[in-house]
Amino acid sequence: MTQWEYFTAPLFIHNTAAILNNFGSEGWELVQVVSGPEGGLVAYLKRPKADA
Repeated sequence: MTQWEYFTAPLFIHNTAAILNNFGSEGWELVQVVSGPEGGLVAYLKRPKADA
């Protein structure tokens, strides 16, 4: 069974694609984007655990 690790990151509107492309190049897959508690956007990402 695949085990996952998760990561959250703030997204800045002016360079969202660059931020997500950077995480994607590190193996992270975007799961969801939601409004953060203080108004901005927060990305939820996952990738398979390396030691699994």
